[in-house]
Amino acid sequence: MALLVALVSILAFVLLSVSPVDPLQTNVGQAALGAMSPEQVERLKGYWGVDLPPAERYLSWAADVLRGDMGTSLLYRRPVAEVIWEKLSNSLWLLASSWLLSGLLGFTLGVLAGRKRGGLCDRLVTGYSLLAASTPAFWTAMVLLMVFAVYFKWFPIGLSVPIGVTAEEIALGDRIRHAVLPAAALSLTGISSVALHTREKMVSIMESDFVLFARARGESETSIVLRHGLRNVLIPAMTLQFASISEIIGGSVLVEQVFSYPGLGQAAVTAGLGNDVPLLLGITVVTAVLAASGNLAASVLYGIVDPRIRKGAAR
Repeated sequence: MALLVALVSILAFVLLSVSPVDPLQTNVGQAALGAMSPEQVERLKGYWGVDLPPAERYLSWAADVLRGDMGTSLLYRRPVAEVIWEKLSNSLWLLASSWLLSGLLGFTLGVLAGRKRGGLCDRLVTGYSLLAASTPAFWTAMVLLMVFAVYFKWFPIGLSVPIGVTAEEIALGDRIRHAVLPAAALSLTGISSVALHTREKMVSIMESDFVLFARARGESETSIVLRHGLRNVLIPAMTLQFASISEIIGGSVLVEQVFSYPGLGQAAVTAGLGNDVPLLLGITVVTAVLAASGNLAASVLYGIVDPRIRKGAAR
């Protein structure tokens, strides 16, 4: 996990180093930089470390990050760690709820579809999953916004809290109402991969020899699904679900833009458009840690779900 995060940070640092973004112009401003003498520009390069080799700049930045110092955001004029924590706090509820909904619904639909290949439920779930997989998250968000916020007026149009309300007056219900449509947009597009994968695994299990033997013993279809189907499809579905954390984070960038949701995704777009290199690097590292933590959690849960994996690792 540490190696993966380090490689992601190196790649992000290299891409930003070779990009046309000028650190001096970004920090000082084009007008101020043009009015400076060559000696002043050289002193600024030494102050910002622009004249150092890329490897030395990266090691200096990485050492500061390990100490908890990600630099200062050029747009917010605040420490990057403070800005990321504030934005991540807004996004955590949205990301967690959409991740759980897409996983639970996708797994349930996949199991129902895989019980009987070619049945009505199988055709409906497969058709919906293929349609959702080819639908962009931002388009789904725009449709939900127009239908349920503009036309029916059931939910707020955007933001994470009501306008003109102090932090002390904001209730939990207000945050939930503002997060329903963004979470639904992320969930509807994230169901397809889990549902299709679970459906394929369930079909192969229901057509296997041991299930045929279970039917010959007189077991009911419900008992076969619960005793044989769920236990065998749970680990593959869990792997795919934890791997989808990165997809949920990537989708939130577009969905938060549609709903003007002040989360980590919108902060990443703002940092990219505003050439806020410290904030963009910090968001990249934090999202890489979140995605790698999901894979690590899946590996740990394997042994809890299937004791044979834990015993095999012990041997």
